[in-house]
Amino acid sequence: MIPLFDLKRQYKGIRNEVEPAMNSVMESGCFILGENVSVFEEEFARYIGTRHCIGVASGTDALMIALRAIGVERGDEVITAANTASPTVMAIVNAGAVPVLVDCDRYFNINVSQIGKMITKRTKAIVPVHLYGQPCDMRELQEIVEKHALSLVEDACQAHGASYGSRNVGSFGVGCFSFYPSKNLGCYGDGGAITTDDDELAEKMKMLRFYGQKAAVYHSLTEGYNSRLDEIHAAVLRVKLRHLDSWNDERRKHAKRYDELLGGIVETPLRKEGRKHIYHLYVVMAERRDELREYIKSNGIGTGVHYPYPIHRQEAFRSLGGSFPVSEADASSILSLPMFPELRGEEIEEVASRVTEFTKMHQ
Repeated sequence: MIPLFDLKRQYKGIRNEVEPAMNSVMESGCFILGENVSVFEEEFARYIGTRHCIGVASGTDALMIALRAIGVERGDEVITAANTASPTVMAIVNAGAVPVLVDCDRYFNINVSQIGKMITKRTKAIVPVHLYGQPCDMRELQEIVEKHALSLVEDACQAHGASYGSRNVGSFGVGCFSFYPSKNLGCYGDGGAITTDDDELAEKMKMLRFYGQKAAVYHSLTEGYNSRLDEIHAAVLRVKLRHLDSWNDERRKHAKRYDELLGGIVETPLRKEGRKHIYHLYVVMAERRDELREYIKSNGIGTGVHYPYPIHRQEAFRSLGGSFPVSEADASSILSLPMFPELRGEEIEEVASRVTEFTKMHQ
């Protein structure tokens, strides 16, 4: 079996580092907002290139709290991509705003050229999604938000360590990250973080994650949430952060090998110059996608579809309406192939061989 991802292999590689880190938390008896959380927040902020990092309970909460902190109120509009995962839009809705969808481009990211016509007097923010680990057009997005006096909240939940030019994503606006176990930087449960250079926003987000409280416990200054990064997860993340760049390098090497083996067989991921794609997912586009998926599954290879339904085609968001032809077409042909740092060369060759076999059988 060649899995889509394999966290057990990763664990075996860092067991001697991560087990003492977890044990130290257990021995300390401090499990909520302790030293590991505060030190991880400092380390991750430094890694991303911002002054602040606020640990929260999930990537979805990161987005929702960030939107609340920038002042999103009921009835405000927030623009995002039609091909993202539903948690992006759930966060917008749960923050009280109305999602406004924009189609994706050929790089699976929000089509920046279509954003301008969707901006209204009610637009409060834009939430670009660095989907699959490739950064969006950040220069163009910054120009748009500056021109229209909007806020920029980056959904970087799949882009830990991805960069645009010389800057890591998550440092252009308010950055939102997920530490779900399968992410490039993942803990052993749910977790998330928000990054920002804005001192006032950082204080607001710390309050929002902790019942709206600031200095005095049991005294809420605003309506908040219970959304804290657990101490034991922070300890794990501190260990993993030290390996993140090398793990991302391995993903990029794997992607290059896939490109070499699958070029001309299926449509391999497109990349833009000046960006560091860190391949949270390696997504190809193939005709007869579902048949291909079943064929390689029968040969012991795991795959995924990220995502089978654009936002406006899901029951929860049908009321949003709209036509997004690129997102709809992609949903029927995208296929995620096995991708994780510990993937072996012979496994990549086996995956490519089975994809090639199926393709040639149906030419």
